[in-house]
Amino acid sequence: MYYVEKTIEISAAHNLMLSYDSKCESLHGHNWKIVVYCKAAELNADGMVTDFTHIKRIVKETFDHKYINEVLPCNPSAENMARWICDHVENCYKVSVQESAGNVAIYERD
Repeated sequence: MYYVEKTIEISAAHNLMLSYDSKCESLHGHNWKIVVYCKAAELNADGMVTDFTHIKRIVKETFDHKYINEVLPCNPSAENMARWICDHVENCYKVSVQESAGNVAIYERD
């Protein structure tokens, strides 16, 4: 099995829709650190699992300097961002999304 890992940093804003009162319901931003993990049993015709440039392009074009509420069709939590990225990057099986130091959400495909 071949594995690749790509770390990307973005800046983006969101506000959460919660069932309880929280300051996170107000518009705010983060400098996010996203790590995308991909794997494949065989390399593609270019000798890669997934091109690092393609991973970066998908994440940056979708989220960097964006209002995430307008991007995701669901509550724009770090958990939902991780799932969206995993679903849209070729051969991705796991994504971690850090919105601030000590606050990391991880999605891993079964």
